Amino acid sequence: MAMPPIQFDRATGVLQGANAWERLAALALSTGSKVASTFSHRGYNMCANLLRRTLPERDIDIKLNADATFAFPYGDGYWSKLLNRSFSYEDELELLFRHAADVDYTLLDCGANYGYWSVLVSSAPYGSHRAIAIEPSSQNFAKLKNNAELNGDRFEAMKCAIGAARGTARLSGTKHEAFSIAGVDGGEEVPVIALDNLIDDGKVSPGGKFLIKLDVEGVEIEAIKGGARLLQGDSVILCEEHGNDRHHTVSRYILEQTPLKLIVYDPRSNLLETVTELSILDRIKVSTHVGYNVFGTASAFWQDRISALNAARRAP
Repeated sequence: MAMPPIQFDRATGVLQGANAWERLAALALSTGSKVASTFSHRGYNMCANLLRRTLPERDIDIKLNADATFAFPYGDGYWSKLLNRSFSYEDELELLFRHAADVDYTLLDCGANYGYWSVLVSSAPYGSHRAIAIEPSSQNFAKLKNNAELNGDRFEAMKCAIGAARGTARLSGTKHEAFSIAGVDGGEEVPVIALDNLIDDGKVSPGGKFLIKLDVEGVEIEAIKGGARLLQGDSVILCEEHGNDRHHTVSRYILEQTPLKLIVYDPRSNLLETVTELSILDRIKVSTHVGYNVFGTASAFWQDRISALNAARRAP
């Protein structure tokens, strides 16, 4: 029988249900994140995963807010940073999701992993939005479904990959946060759909408002190509630019090959800046081992919302 999960509340720091060794591990994971944050958490995942081998196999349920619980295997290198209460995951997305709490939009969470953003965006502090979490990996999908159930099945989970068109692909990788269908052989066979197939299949309406997170590990451009109809409307794509890609491939494609405006978070101004040339990314992408989110939109509505967000951040 599986052990009951440990409970951790990020707001209060209270840890429940852990034995003495697990409490010591929580302190190590939190302190390690605080130290590693000074160099973009380089090496943290590896050290945490080594520590995990000494821990019993059980989940930890982290209370992200009063209406959001997120579970993952205790000691997981990627997600254990959440034990550090000062850690903020993907600031650029947090900024936009928080500011759009009052907008009637649907989140398309592509490459959802365990469903972190679907859990949060569907919670009351973020506006209780509809979310569709799309994840191809059977291993990850089981944990995604568990997180949907922990939160009252308030978001939909779909087991497939996102690409340029319907089909099948092979999934590979050794890290749950980096499974990919990009040009690989072997691995799990998974179904592939295009973003616009969500319209064809009646999952979404082309007249709706969408925030589309594309964390799809190397097939971002194919995913954009497969979403032409959705992206003509009131949609924003939220894509990951890898820090080690000095050519800025995804941003370059958005800027040069699509009608979308390219928007990036500039830590110098603390604003979401619309950019027309890519040299700003040379300055922003300072760590080669992490991802940076960039946005693309052709929507006047969302461009106005981002302008309002920036104005609010400029206000004294």
